Amino acid sequence: RTKRPKMGKIAAQLADVAVVTSDNPRTEDPESILDDVLEGIPKSVEPMVICDRATAIRTAILQAKPGDGVLIAGKGHEDYQILGTEKIHFDDREQARDALMSRLQVIG
Repeated sequence: RTKRPKMGKIAAQLADVAVVTSDNPRTEDPESILDDVLEGIPKSVEPMVICDRATAIRTAILQAKPGDGVLIAGKGHEDYQILGTEKIHFDDREQARDALMSRLQVIG
């Protein structure tokens, strides 16, 4: 929990656009996780806050402009998410790949 505000602060300092989402909330309220991250972000910065991780990844990739980089942080090699007491398959790499494929179809 103590690293969440630090992650928000770093994202605000280094990114042109920050998309804040949750990761493995388990039994914790995902909104509470987002609030912790937002504590580290100055009020002058307006991050995009998207609770659903898949939607957050898709949004970041689809809104990126040519020359932009998208950093997806938090899960690393994990291919699951823990929601409540349920462990479900979720892979950031697969989500990013799907979003990139969608982007290619939109661009043509």
